[in-house]
Amino acid sequence: MILPALRGIDAFPVELDGEVFIGVRDPEGIVEHQLVMSQAAFVIASFLNGQRDARTIQFELARQFQGQLIPEDQILSVVETLDKHGFLNSDKFQQIRQQVREEYATKPVRSAYLAGKSYPEDLAELKVFIEAQFLREGSCGKIPEVKSAKKTLRCLIAPHIDLHRGGHSYGWAYSHLSKFQCPETVLIFGVAHAAPPSPFILTRKNFETPFGMIQADLESIDRLAKVCKWDPFEYELTHRNEHSIEFQVLMLSYLFGTRCRIIPVLCGMFGDELHGDPETNDDIQAFLSECRRLLEERGDSMLVICGADFAHVGQRFGDPFDIEHGIISDVESRDREDLKHALAGNADAFFKSVMKDANKRRVCSLNNIYSALKVIPNPKPGELLHYGYAHDPMGGIVSFASLAF
Repeated sequence: MILPALRGIDAFPVELDGEVFIGVRDPEGIVEHQLVMSQAAFVIASFLNGQRDARTIQFELARQFQGQLIPEDQILSVVETLDKHGFLNSDKFQQIRQQVREEYATKPVRSAYLAGKSYPEDLAELKVFIEAQFLREGSCGKIPEVKSAKKTLRCLIAPHIDLHRGGHSYGWAYSHLSKFQCPETVLIFGVAHAAPPSPFILTRKNFETPFGMIQADLESIDRLAKVCKWDPFEYELTHRNEHSIEFQVLMLSYLFGTRCRIIPVLCGMFGDELHGDPETNDDIQAFLSECRRLLEERGDSMLVICGADFAHVGQRFGDPFDIEHGIISDVESRDREDLKHALAGNADAFFKSVMKDANKRRVCSLNNIYSALKVIPNPKPGELLHYGYAHDPMGGIVSFASLAF
């Protein structure tokens, strides 16, 4: 019997009582819990490609490990555990996915998925937590006061890393935003980290935050949907647990309450990630042109926010090396090279700069930064508010920056 394939999982080392295990989690968020496996079990799991039976895996493992024959029942036990928890492409997982999809579809709102996980759910605790980000080391050093202003910021690029690691950069970004008037509408470009095969994913759901409900701009969302040659709601489930927009909505609601409406757009795959050029993709350009027309029509009442991180480098992300000063210096040098083009408002040059080494640093926000830069009408040079990086607890670094236009 052919065994089901291992899904696209996120694997990372876990140390327990001095022994190293492998943790696995679902980047799609369909399965919310994590699973910890022995290294031997994970090796077995790595052979599950949907084309092998237990006996074939047994012999291939024997060839790789000096003739050691793993009992078939041990292989099947690993398969059973993975399937039970939803980590295999099987009928069991399809049932789990369908149940989650149906539950999400019936909800009128996009719940604050990370409240109580990445930030406090209690309103009083949350306010203290967010204000601490403005005061922590490396941040702007002052809790922002929202005052009446005549101008609206055109575009803000802020991190989407968790606030515990990158909150100081959020501090620079949203302190700067507080100096401008509250926009009526915010077009937010996030990253679909699950990488669905769709360039842009929309949702009509309002976004729940501990500060109140942020309304979706349904008229604008439907207008954008009409120019799509694909179904922009096919992978709407991606919005359910995606943090790159949730963190921006959280910070917006901290500053302005529930006064502004949002157009949440997740950027997925722009086609061939190594050789594709969004400048020549008519579908991508039609969508972004419609976004730009919206901004031109709304003028100072509309803001673009991009939830963006930059490099992901180190063992946590598949590199064979440890992080040391030379690696960090090289990453910053390349990041700043890309940032130079972003600050000039040149979307095409930014994209080409990141891709000139086939995105070796794994800049996860390549597509949504490109999109944000592309839709700003008559962009003027931007301002770099902050650049930095944070260590990943599993070994590696993630870099991020805050920019304003």
